[in-house]
Amino acid sequence: MASYKKFTQIGVALDPIHVGTGGASIGRVDLTIVRDPVTQIPKIPGSSLAGVYRTYVAMYYEEQRQQQRQSGQQVREKPFYPDCAGLGLHENRGHCRQHDCPVCTVFGFARGAGQEGGFAGLAAFTDAHVILFPVPTRQGPMWVASPMAMEWMGLTANGVDSEAVYVEQPGNKLNLGWLLLETQPCSEMGNITSHLASLGVPDYICNRLALVPDRLFAHIVNSNLEVRTSVSINPETGAAEDKALFSYEALPRGTVLVWEIIARNPPHYRINGQSITAVSSPDDVHEKAKQAHPYLKHLGIGGMGTRGMGRMEVVYEDKCPDRADVACQENRSTEAQDESEAQMQEEASHE
Repeated sequence: MASYKKFTQIGVALDPIHVGTGGASIGRVDLTIVRDPVTQIPKIPGSSLAGVYRTYVAMYYEEQRQQQRQSGQQVREKPFYPDCAGLGLHENRGHCRQHDCPVCTVFGFARGAGQEGGFAGLAAFTDAHVILFPVPTRQGPMWVASPMAMEWMGLTANGVDSEAVYVEQPGNKLNLGWLLLETQPCSEMGNITSHLASLGVPDYICNRLALVPDRLFAHIVNSNLEVRTSVSINPETGAAEDKALFSYEALPRGTVLVWEIIARNPPHYRINGQSITAVSSPDDVHEKAKQAHPYLKHLGIGGMGTRGMGRMEVVYEDKCPDRADVACQENRSTEAQDESEAQMQEEASHE
């Protein structure tokens, strides 16, 4: 029996997403977002995902508990939310730390400073990385990717090395924001589009893909982030506070991100010497974590939620299919279509 299983999640930003660095900096904006220290491409840290998932899963099971109580069923007394969400270090309002709790087993719990017996949890989250980034052009929005970004999806994009925009049908020069580049053909664009479509990426994105070299991708992303300016309001006067103007950046609406949930095998672990009963397999761990996705679509992630930011829709939530499987499905679909057309022609000839 495998010790763990990986599940790929793909999300599309419905609103701009701001996951801040926790302070102001000297530069283009006051409040910056988290970036990968090597590529300098913005990302959502796995710790942010884990915290939001835990809170939303706790909300889901608390709603289930309340419904069961109203219908007269016997339920546990301790609420899932807020008790099993958050830090959970309070003596009376903390984590239940039980082997049959779907929140504490999947996301772990703490005992407090200097106390033993904590549990790391059965679900681990990677950082969410940008794979497709929307950029304005004179031909409308294009979703830009790079070979490195495609590798997150198990895709390869060979030959993308010149300072150009690689598209399926090249034409005149194309601007990506402020950058004007030549267009070059990409022979693998059809396979990339088919694979992304099989992962739930919307057609309006798949039909407007462009590839650029890795060395240009970070510059294009950072030059086309959404930047907003806000000001604090005096509640007594209703006017703007003096010297309270600040700016902040965010990933724009339409950004496509990918992350993984690594689900550990519950039978390999024990809590307080007891076998875990809340979940039985890595697939079950993932199913519990997936309960957060509807909340993610409506309540969002990151900061500035009261300013219209944060919502993200998860469009894919399973093991990432192999490109060969996608190609086989396309071949079977083509063969079935050819067979159907041949049958129709035969019937027409008999008539």
